[in-house]
Amino acid sequence: MLEVYRDSDSKRFSDGIFRRRVVPAAPGSGLPPRHGVLSRLYLRRWLVLLAAAVIGLLSLFHGLPLGAPTAAILTFVAGAAFIPASRTRLRYDAVSVDRAKEETLAVAKPIADALPDPAILLARDGTILAFNGKARDLFEGLKNGAHISSATRSPQVLDAVMECGPANRQQTVTFSERVPVERHMAATVSWLVLPSDAGPSILVYLRDLTEQRRLDQLRADFIANASHEIKTPLASLSGFIQTLHGAARHDEAARDRFLPIMAKQAERMARLIDNLMSLSRVEMRAHLKPQGEVAIADLVEQACEALEPMAAEADVTVAVESEVGDVTVLGDRDELTQVFINLVHNAIKYGRKAGTVQVKLKRQRSGSQDMIAISVEDDGPGILGQHLPRLTERFYRVAGAAGHEKGGTGLGLAIVKHVVNRHRGELRIASEVGSGSKFTVLLAEHKGSRGQLEVVFRPTAQPTLEE
Repeated sequence: MLEVYRDSDSKRFSDGIFRRRVVPAAPGSGLPPRHGVLSRLYLRRWLVLLAAAVIGLLSLFHGLPLGAPTAAILTFVAGAAFIPASRTRLRYDAVSVDRAKEETLAVAKPIADALPDPAILLARDGTILAFNGKARDLFEGLKNGAHISSATRSPQVLDAVMECGPANRQQTVTFSERVPVERHMAATVSWLVLPSDAGPSILVYLRDLTEQRRLDQLRADFIANASHEIKTPLASLSGFIQTLHGAARHDEAARDRFLPIMAKQAERMARLIDNLMSLSRVEMRAHLKPQGEVAIADLVEQACEALEPMAAEADVTVAVESEVGDVTVLGDRDELTQVFINLVHNAIKYGRKAGTVQVKLKRQRSGSQDMIAISVEDDGPGILGQHLPRLTERFYRVAGAAGHEKGGTGLGLAIVKHVVNRHRGELRIASEVGSGSKFTVLLAEHKGSRGQLEVVFRPTAQPTLEE
């Protein structure tokens, strides 16, 4: 049998990774064709000759009848000609392919892990062979051996993977993911040229464009919203200043009356800008899942303690009741503190004079997930059901409510909603006119300290309303 090695075999021979192929005989070389009875007989000729020699020697030394060795030799020749080739080579080739695949992946996987952005290695048919930690955080459905469609349903990405090949080596597409949070991504699908055909053939490299898109949107939103909301207090300040510079220049009574109003309007503008900046920071990081462990009961208690002076001034009692002990959640401590300060602050401000604000922490089951429910309930006048769906909109304030009189910016609940969404939590609002309002935040309990390896979050895009 005439065999040659591929060009790359010499480089991999020392590692035991090589393949062989049988070269057809050239015309006039005297060799039989590759397939058929004569081919098998020719390939096994030395084995047939060796068997014939052994049988001949045995018959010569032991005096066997001539018919017996002749029949044995003819039987052996027939077997060599008609019995199909052994499967040993196929098994050997399969082992070589598996070994080549493992060693190629052993090199490619660390390279994917070293990339700063999500990267996925695929076979030619789109089967997932390997991925790095960033890709696992991005797509929860990633699993070795599964098809790429199990991780993303984006038609742009799937089409790019199907079209990827030697003739179309690289293609970049953009797509959006809505679950669990809104993301904008760019995927570069590249054809890989590796020494082993058994290794990965396609690299999907992803870049997160969410922050850039949000920056562009935030610039537009800030100009539109801030200019509208700042216009009223700025007009008031300008009018008072002109009055004090004009007819009321020497009017002490007017000055004493106007200056506190001007200070209040300036304070409102400063608070408005602070809230806008806080909201912008939260939206910028809405696609990033918080990873810090927070003792939620201690955090809520500290948020209530920070508002004790305000509660004392309003003669409101803030009562905290916890049934969860030292349970933790995954989150950003500063953002969660702001959430509960905003909720308790609103309950004190818009609740009943000399009333009570109840803050309760309970464990609650939601599907297969243990959740921590933190509710803030006041005994104020309540809110009409028609306003509940819009409470978390920017700058939305209930018409005729105390929000305008008490200097509310209309951004507090918008901040709460975005922070809760970033933490893959849920915001529920319940209110009844004459009986007060109840705002409940649900966060997934973190069980890492109890031996679980993973925490599953239940995302929500909008607050759930209960009437």
